[in-house]
Amino acid sequence: MESSFLTAVFLPLALCIIMLGMGLGLTLQDFQRIWLEPKAVILGLVAQLIMLPVVGFLLASIFPLSPEIAVGVMILAACPGGPTSNMVTYLVRGNVALSITLTAISSLITIVTIPLVVNLAMGQFMGEAVTLQLSFLTTVVRIAVITLIPVTLGMVLHHYAPTFTARVEHWVKWLSLFLLALIIVGLLAKERANVASFFVQVGWVTLTLNVLTMALGFAIATLTKLDRPSAKSITVEVGIQNGTLAIAIASAPAFLNNPTMAIPAAIYALIMYPTSAAFAWIIRNLKSLPTTANN
Repeated sequence: MESSFLTAVFLPLALCIIMLGMGLGLTLQDFQRIWLEPKAVILGLVAQLIMLPVVGFLLASIFPLSPEIAVGVMILAACPGGPTSNMVTYLVRGNVALSITLTAISSLITIVTIPLVVNLAMGQFMGEAVTLQLSFLTTVVRIAVITLIPVTLGMVLHHYAPTFTARVEHWVKWLSLFLLALIIVGLLAKERANVASFFVQVGWVTLTLNVLTMALGFAIATLTKLDRPSAKSITVEVGIQNGTLAIAIASAPAFLNNPTMAIPAAIYALIMYPTSAAFAWIIRNLKSLPTTANN
């Protein structure tokens, strides 16, 4: 697969399919859950949209990273939770409804926040002279096209063809994982001469970002006395990012067109599932967390 085809055609198409899969599992009620579980939703969004970028910035500043890799870390930290976080939440017996709500709302909000965070990161790590910038309005529109439209289409199918949706949703989500794997393989193959050095340079910062943000998300849920299933949901949500969107923003010609910036997201995608599963297994077996909501 040629790299140009990978980034210009296959990557946006794969992202649309992934977001369509997310939309197949959404209803309008998922966006209204903030009124039903305001405490859990607000805490989850704070962890996802504020804590994660702040931690990402601190780590990108502390670790000895090249400017492009540092920006790549911030692109990843600015992205919303990944659609497969809902599947992982289900597997660890978390609050699936809360997980779906957090994924849906954060995906809407980050359409606006991603260009802001990424442009600030490029100014910070690449210097004032950098000419590479994301046009705010253009970027918002492009992200909306490849995320919001497929999600909306999925929701429409869910509403008007529930039987068909129930039949294909599971397969679309597994297809999403397969497409993400193909994208990662394609990127790493393109950069195969530098893969070992990228793992050495990026592996530790992405692992730290993943584990630290999950630990902080869990700590926030514990200290605010959320129930155990909700704590699991928030932990998983901050531990599984939309790596496909991060890779698209970094490497697609419509955005930054810089495959090096996509490396942190590619490495992170290899790390996030086993670490999220391990962390969720640990908190699942903790006995000290309350088992009923205390909002």
